[in-house]
Amino acid sequence: MSGDRPYYVTTPIYYVNDNPHIGHAYTTLACDVLARFKRLDGFDVKFLTGTDEHGQKVEKSAVAAGMSPQAFTDKMSRNFRLLAEAMNF
Repeated sequence: MSGDRPYYVTTPIYYVNDNPHIGHAYTTLACDVLARFKRLDGFDVKFLTGTDEHGQKVEKSAVAAGMSPQAFTDKMSRNFRLLAEAMNF
């Protein structure tokens, strides 16, 4: 039965203009719980999360931190990956 019923769940796209906070953890956890439940129910689950590393706010935050936008987004996106690892995703 697995594979016959696809189910897609995604978190919001997180912006990397600041460090992750409890809201990021909460929505990621809620989506993970839903994905795990659907897998137990026999669905072929695809779970997606990610960051948006473009935009003026990200550029402003990079300038304020004294970094290039690329270096800033690399650093900040790593914080989101570390959060996911800490939450065992």
